[in-house]
Order: sequence, then C-alpha cells, then structure tokens
Amino acid sequence: MTPPTMANVSFPMDWLKPLRWDGIAGTSLPVKSMRPSSEKLGKVVPDPKTFPSGIKALADYVHAKGLKLGIYSDAGVFTCQVRPGSLLHEKSDAAQFASWGVDYLKYDNCYNLGIPPKERYPPMREALNATERPIFYSLCEWGVDDPALWADQVGNSWRTTDDINDSWASMTSIADLNDKWASYAGPGGWNGVKIFWSMLKKVFESDPDMLEVGNGGMNYQEYRSHFSVWALMKAPLLIGCDVRNMTAETMEIVANKEVIAVNQDPLGVQGRKVHAFGPDGCQQVWAGPLTGNRIAVVLWNRCSSSTTISVGWGVLGIQSSVSVSIRDLWEHKEVAVDAVSSFGVQVDSHGCAIVSFVGAGVVGGAGMSPDLILSFRGLYSRLFGTIVG
Repeated sequence: MTPPTMANVSFPMDWLKPLRWDGIAGTSLPVKSMRPSSEKLGKVVPDPKTFPSGIKALADYVHAKGLKLGIYSDAGVFTCQVRPGSLLHEKSDAAQFASWGVDYLKYDNCYNLGIPPKERYPPMREALNATERPIFYSLCEWGVDDPALWADQVGNSWRTTDDINDSWASMTSIADLNDKWASYAGPGGWNGVKIFWSMLKKVFESDPDMLEVGNGGMNYQEYRSHFSVWALMKAPLLIGCDVRNMTAETMEIVANKEVIAVNQDPLGVQGRKVHAFGPDGCQQVWAGPLTGNRIAVVLWNRCSSSTTISVGWGVLGIQSSVSVSIRDLWEHKEVAVDAVSSFGVQVDSHGCAIVSFVGAGVVGGAGMSPDLILSFRGLYSRLFGTIVG
C-alpha cells in the first residue's frame, strides 16, 4: 500500500512493527487543523499543507499495517499550539474523528476559559460514545483537579501531573507524584456510563505523561529506570522520541517484551513504592502484584553511586519461609531459584533492576501479609468487593 502524502515527512510505517505492544499501539498525530468559518457546520479539517492526502487516507494506511492511529485535540477553544480546540464542538469533532478512523484521542487543557475540568471533559465522552466507534479517551488536564478522584467515570486514562521533560529531576519527581494515586488505577468498567469500548482493554490508567526514552537528556541507566518504573506503574507507554531515528540502545529499552508484559499484565494493578532507605531514601523498592502468583519488583538506585539494594520478603508481604524463583527482566534470565527471606543485587547509580518473583505463596496465597493488602486496599476493594487475603 502506498504511503499517504505528508508535507516534509517520509511516512513508511514499517519501523513501528517491532513496537506492536498489546492494546493501543501505533502513532499519534498532533494534527494541524483548521475550522473554516465558511463551512456551515464548522467541522475541523486537516491542514492541507501538512496532510494533503487527508487523515482518512493516513488512518487506512496505518490500519493496514496492523497499527492504531491517535489524534490530539483540546478541551478549550484552542489547542496548546493555538489551533482550533473542541470546546463547544465536541459532537462534530468526535464524529469527524470517528469518520477518519481515529482510535485514540489525547484531550488537552489549554485555553479552557476557566471552566472546571469536571464540566469540560464529560461532553467529549458523550460525543465519542455517540459515534459507536471504540476510541480510547485520554484526559490531559495536567492533574490540576485531582482527576484520579473522578475521571474513571469519564475516560480511559488521565494525566496526574504537569508535563514531563527529558531530565532525571523531572522524571523522578513525576514518578513520585503519580505514586500518590496508585490505588485509583486498575481494570474495570465505566461505572454505569453507556459504553461502546468492547474492542478496547477496559482500564483506569494514571498517566504520568509520555516516555522521554531516546530524546538524549538522560543516560542509558536513567532511561532504563524510566521505562521500568512507568511499566510497573501501568502507565500508558507513549514513546516520545522520533521512532524513525531510534538508536539500537533506545530500541533495546522500548522493545523489551518482558518489561512490557509487566505493563500489560491483565491484573492491571499499578505498582508503587513500598520501601525506601539510605541517604534521603535514595535506595528504593517499588513493587506490584501480577497474575499467576507473581510480583514485579523494581530495585531502584536513585543515589549518586553504585550500591547494593536488597529487599526482605516482609516488605513484599511474603512470609520469610516462602520459596520463590526470581527472573531478571533486563538480563532475560533466572537469577535465583528457591530463594527465601531476602534478595539483593548491585545496581548502578540512577539505574534499576526489574525482577519477577514467582511462587505459590507470593500473591493471594498464605504468604500475603496485611501490609501488602493495606497497600492495595482501595484497588482490591474496587476490583473484588472484598480484600484479598
């Protein structure tokens, strides 16, 4: 199939094929659009200079590659790039997106006229539902109105923080901010809202913003930590670099199937920080339960020098006598068999190890302690109605 014409862009999509993760996988467009006043209905249209073949042709091409297409708009009168927003045009814009074959909508928060997010975001939900096309609805109100407390009735995911930038300081601070909302994310329905999303994985996702992996502002160890923690937090894995020009090092990180599998685990429980020690708490343990009697554990060294990070079974809610197998998801190998009581590994400065613990007493069995249950109390209550254990 011949690629559609895009101004100043070579657009063969084959370089995305190695990145076909489960769920929404593909490319997202910050569409340069116009809303001509001469059009009676005021429909949003693609900029003909940027998309001379139109969005529909592009969507057809992307879908033919087995991928999905995302688009960008704003719950304001303008987008952040001062293009037409969708505020007061929700029905016509949603219908247009559906007619083009869009699969994902990022809905931003600029030029919002001071109208509260709780009033501005639901109309697009209703408009998307009315199209009867499954379009993933990603709210992006920057976490200003604590969307984790209400957005599960509105969209599939919600930004919990301000914009990330390509730096260690930004990435770590956003991870800590997103950790606050761990108990509000997870699989589920739409709380009584009429839905047409049966083709999508039903999720409530806290969104700490896109991945900066490959943009050059952090080093290899920091990018591996970034990807590992975002995967553990069940964050949407949105690649923020130019995928046409990724280095082998970047591809190694973002195409790690074992780490991606943690992110895509059907249990859908957001991992969180469970222990911190050392100077300023720079030696950290993050963890979250997975299906199949497993726990994913990130041993994260936020210190300025290499160090050994160890975790005792009690921190993970496992009885000390329980035997587990441990697999390193970056090294792709088993690093311990029948381990008991504790596990430790040498970790480079700003790096991490992400491992999976497997054993009959790991999650949901006799070894699950009250501490771990309490850590995930809010989420387990929402999923199962009662506390597991």
